[in-house]
Amino acid sequence: MIKPIAAAVLLALTSVSTQAVEFVLTDATSGQDVGNWQVSSDSLGLKTDAPFTLEKRRLHGGKQEGVDVLVVNNGVMEITLVPTRGMGIYQVKSGELRLGWDSPVKEIVNPAFIDLESRNGLGWLDGFNEMMVRCGYEWTGHPGVDDNGQLLSLHGRVQNTPASTVKVIIDDAAPHTIHVQGLVAEHTFKKTNLTTLTELSVTPGSRTFELHDQLTNQADYADEYQIIYHSNFGTPILEAGAKVTAAASEISPFNDYAKAGLKGWQTYLAPTKDYDEMVFNLKPIGDAQGHSLAVLHNQAGNLGVAVGYNVKQLPVLTLWKNTDTKQQGYVTGIEPGTSYAYNTKYQRPLGLVPTIQPGETKSFDLSYTLLRSAEDTRQALAEVARIQGKQPLKLVDKPLVDLTKH
Repeated sequence: MIKPIAAAVLLALTSVSTQAVEFVLTDATSGQDVGNWQVSSDSLGLKTDAPFTLEKRRLHGGKQEGVDVLVVNNGVMEITLVPTRGMGIYQVKSGELRLGWDSPVKEIVNPAFIDLESRNGLGWLDGFNEMMVRCGYEWTGHPGVDDNGQLLSLHGRVQNTPASTVKVIIDDAAPHTIHVQGLVAEHTFKKTNLTTLTELSVTPGSRTFELHDQLTNQADYADEYQIIYHSNFGTPILEAGAKVTAAASEISPFNDYAKAGLKGWQTYLAPTKDYDEMVFNLKPIGDAQGHSLAVLHNQAGNLGVAVGYNVKQLPVLTLWKNTDTKQQGYVTGIEPGTSYAYNTKYQRPLGLVPTIQPGETKSFDLSYTLLRSAEDTRQALAEVARIQGKQPLKLVDKPLVDLTKH
């Protein structure tokens, strides 16, 4: 049972033993916002082997003025969520291991300071510095003019849409799993009526956190949708000799430039001036339930991350290798999605622009596991091998879309 209680009352409680608790941090409908806020397992009287804390705070100064961040510390890792930026994940820290990267964009930018259509649709890059960015849902991919003449900006609007509601729910029963929910709306008169209920779940003491998102079409008409879970990693995982492994049946270069890196797609260079970026399109495979896995680890194999997803929900995987200089942004992306990174009009012929019916809900489930030892990495790679089975990976040197003709 979930019992909603005002945050101020909850902070005064010393014990919550029989019911789960729900904290409403933000609610646009009622105009509610708790401002700076915190709670812990101790303040709730919960007995756990891994004491946890949650803290919401508002940032000030520069382009981050007014941005809310929510920091979830489950006792072994610290996850920083950004409700103001579509419930994205800024970074995750656990000892010497960090999931995230060093972008030239240093502040967590308030969407109010971003013009998505600037630079011919590249304005999205003015705020790009997160570990996990939702790209979509009305459209995603590279900017360009769609078949109907509309400019589709880079990777859609959801990441630059503040959450309308933000809730924290803590299970009453051990292990007291923490759920952070955010409702993000893409509503435009005569155009779209999509709502996404995002959820991050993490158990105290665990090195895995999960995303459970539900996209609903609230319109009376069917609509297209697209999503890419743009998951980005830099140092200390990314370095010369780092390696990525994914269960897949086929890989191809995104464009002609990436052809030169196809055979060495699994390994990474040190920061390299003029490298720019190489992108690869993978056709992932899953087990009988559709579960798939991609693993990125450092050269020694003792630090890494495993990204789990379901190919029945997210049928394609993009690998983005941006091993440019550190100052430019040394980063790689493991990106499960419904679509690759091509502009929408090039993906319709590929069957990668799905439709959502009136009232229909689509679910997307992902997991991120921190690998903090060679044994952790070995087990994760063994799981990839199990899913891969005897199916070979086919290298195709021709891009799926011939961008030279467009």
